[in-house]
Amino acid sequence: MIMATRKNTNSKAKIRLNPAIKLEKQLSKQIYEALQGSVVEAVLRKIKTSSSDAYWRSSMEGHSLKVQKDLLPDFYGLCQEVKAKLHFDEPVDFYITGDSSVNAFSVAAEDEGEPNIVNVNSALFSLMSEDELRFVIGHELGHLINKDTRLTRLIQFVFPPETAIPVSLKYKIRLHNQLAELVADRYGLMATNDLGVCVTAFFKLASGLDLGKMNVSIEALIADNSRRLEYFLKDKGFSRSTHPVNPIRVQALNLFATCKTQKALNEGMDELISILLKVGDSELDEYTALFIVSAGVIVANVDGALNKEEYDRIVETLSDLKIFPREFIDQVLDSDVVKVFNDSVENILRINPGMREDMLEYMIQVVMSDKVITKEEVDLLYDFGKGVGLSDMEVATAIAVAIQKSYIPSIESIT
Repeated sequence: MIMATRKNTNSKAKIRLNPAIKLEKQLSKQIYEALQGSVVEAVLRKIKTSSSDAYWRSSMEGHSLKVQKDLLPDFYGLCQEVKAKLHFDEPVDFYITGDSSVNAFSVAAEDEGEPNIVNVNSALFSLMSEDELRFVIGHELGHLINKDTRLTRLIQFVFPPETAIPVSLKYKIRLHNQLAELVADRYGLMATNDLGVCVTAFFKLASGLDLGKMNVSIEALIADNSRRLEYFLKDKGFSRSTHPVNPIRVQALNLFATCKTQKALNEGMDELISILLKVGDSELDEYTALFIVSAGVIVANVDGALNKEEYDRIVETLSDLKIFPREFIDQVLDSDVVKVFNDSVENILRINPGMREDMLEYMIQVVMSDKVITKEEVDLLYDFGKGVGLSDMEVATAIAVAIQKSYIPSIESIT
């Protein structure tokens, strides 16, 4: 693990690496294709249902101060300087909104020819130095360069407010949003070329404090960040909001500023991204994930093969615990599945004996997923029940309830 040092934070960063993150690009493409992005966008262009541009333009023009050369020449020059440094040639209107919250945001233009929008809340001007404002502006322009708004609009159209998003997709969207923030941070660093500026900007955004007045040193900030990052790396902390936690963001920027090769950067980022990949919050969750795969595979293979319906049932159940369930299944399949099954059952019962019935119910659902229930599969269920301390009567009752509740004969069997 590479920790930020005093030397690194006080020196100018020479950025030669690609600001893109491979996993973020992969997730963006996967989510876009899963939501049939090209088809949906083509339909929306025909019916022109969105009034996003008009809404944001009206809001900014009516309630905010537009940054213009003759009105705010210094800040206007700063914004244009950052825009040029990042080689972003699309039109952008910059605004300042009177707001006490320490925040900024960007909105990509929906219609061709319309300017994009970057807004900075007024509270930032009392906290940030000019260089720190460059980082903020660079970050927001980074979102525009990375075209994050396009995907967000698609998601919000397909899943309006109050509409449930499938769990596996929801986790992927959250992970994509977090990685997109790290990409935008890199553009912010490219706008300043000074890691120390980025670090102080982060802590001002997080605390709302003027660090100079509070007599907080950059060395103390870095030491604090290292301590907090260690907490997350030791499998205790989680990052579950749309933005990664600050210890991850600071260390990710440190890697981007100091790594000499793309390979070194990617290796360092893998450790940080592993924190973002965590879904479960206990030892039991990992054992449960291992049981879901191993038990599902064992049950499915009783009749000779793991078919699509059975595989889909495993993936669907596992999606509550893993962002990339198929990759996790492949890892288990490459190991001794029977040993994984026995160890996971033993550990689950050690931690929570009350999960016996839940484990049995899951195995029954896998049995019924292909709409065929064989004697061999039922015998396996009885053997499992006996192994975890359930009577034949309890197993039979669970099977009967599941059949009555959710069994539907296959089309082939009734036609």
